[in-house]
Amino acid sequence: MTPRHFILTPVGSSGDVHPFVGIGRALRARGHDVTLITAEPFRLVSERAGLVFAPTHSAAEFDRLSSHSDLWHPQKGLRLILQTAARALRIEYARLEEHYVPGRSTVVGHTLAFAARVFEERHNAPAATLQLAPSIFRTLYRQPVHLLGHDSTSYPRWLKRVFWWTIDRAFIDPQLAPALNRFRRELGLRPVSRLFREWLHSPQRVIGLFPDWFAPPQPDWPPQLRLTGFPRYDEADQHAVSPALDTFLRDGDPPLLFTPGSANRAAAAFLRAAADAAIRMNRRALLLTRYEEQVPASLPPSVRHEPYVPFSLVLPRCAAIVHHGGIGTCAQGLAAGIPQLVMPLGFDQPDNAARVERLGVAAAIAPARFTPDRLAEVLGALVSSSAVAARCRRWADAIRASNPVDDTCALLEEVAATPPAAAS
Repeated sequence: MTPRHFILTPVGSSGDVHPFVGIGRALRARGHDVTLITAEPFRLVSERAGLVFAPTHSAAEFDRLSSHSDLWHPQKGLRLILQTAARALRIEYARLEEHYVPGRSTVVGHTLAFAARVFEERHNAPAATLQLAPSIFRTLYRQPVHLLGHDSTSYPRWLKRVFWWTIDRAFIDPQLAPALNRFRRELGLRPVSRLFREWLHSPQRVIGLFPDWFAPPQPDWPPQLRLTGFPRYDEADQHAVSPALDTFLRDGDPPLLFTPGSANRAAAAFLRAAADAAIRMNRRALLLTRYEEQVPASLPPSVRHEPYVPFSLVLPRCAAIVHHGGIGTCAQGLAAGIPQLVMPLGFDQPDNAARVERLGVAAAIAPARFTPDRLAEVLGALVSSSAVAARCRRWADAIRASNPVDDTCALLEEVAATPPAAAS
C-alpha cells in the first residue's frame, strides 16, 4: 500500500510500551513512517527501533510515579494512574498536533491514551485502539476477574449492570471526567460519561493483542474488535545474554525465574521470598529487577540477579517463571512453554492470572500468602506435573503457529486506507 504515517501513543511501563515498539518496527519494515509518543525513559528503545520519538512525561516524572507508595495498592493504584493520565491530556494532545499530518497520519491509541481518542474525534482522524489485555472489555457474560479467586460470571445480569454502573459513577468517572470534559469543551466537543463503557474504544477499529483461546470473545464485546495475538516484543534485538549469565544458565539445572514487574519498586518482600523458596527447594534461581536495592543483600551462588534481560532469550532455558501477572509476562511464559506462578497485585493482573490458570499452565497466590513455604509447595507441584508440561507445550505450539504482529499491521493499514466515516 501507499506509505503512511502511524502515530503510536502507549501509556505506562515497559509492558505497555514494548508491544507498541514491536508493532512500530514491523510497520517501518512495511515501508511506513512511525512516531512513538510516550514517556522519556523509552526514548532509547524507540530510537533504536527506528521510530521517531516524542516525549510526554519526563524521566523524573516517570520515576516519581513508579516510586509512588500507592501504585501497587489494588484500589489506590488505579486511582493514581487515572489521575496521572487525566493530567497528561494536554501535553499528549499537543504532541499529536505537532506530528499529525492530515491525509497521511493514523493515530494508534493505548487504553489510557485519552488524548488520542479526543484527537480522533476533534480531527476526524483515522484511528485505532490497541487493547493489551482482555479485562478492559465490559460484558454481561463471562466476567473478567477483579479479585483473585472471585468469579462473578454466575451473577444475574442485572447485578452485573449495577456493578459496572457503580464502578463508572463512583470510581472511574470522578477521576477522569472533570478534566476530560473541561478539555473537550475547549475543543468544541460534547461531554462524555461512563468513559470505560464504550468511549475509550475507537469506533473505527479496536485490536485485542491476545488470541481468542486466551480470552474467548463475548457476545457484547465491541463489534469493531479484532483479535490478533500476543506481540511479545522485548528488546531481544537490542540486548544479548551476557557471558556470565550464559555460563550460569549452562552450568546446572534450568533455574526458576522470578520477576515482580518492570515498574515495581516495592518488591523487596517478593524477592526475599523468591530466594528463600529456591534455597528450600534446592533449585537455582534468576531474579530480574532493575531496582537492585530490593534484592537480598547476600545471595548464594545458586541465585543470581540481573537488572534486565529479554524474556525470549532466557525463558526457554528456565524451569518456570514466577511473576506479577502482567499480560506481556504471561505471554512470554506461554511462548516459552514453561509453568507459571502468578502473584497478582492489581489492574489487569488478577484476570490474567485467572486466564493462565484456566489454560492449565499456572497457579496463582495472593500477596498475603506469598511465603517461601507456599512458594516451594506450589512451584514443586507445577514443575513436576507431566499434565502441566503437556499443556505448556500445547499453548507454545499455538503461539508459534500465529503471526500477530503482521496481522495487527494489516489491520492498521486497513484503518489508514479507510475514510473514518466509512470505517467499520
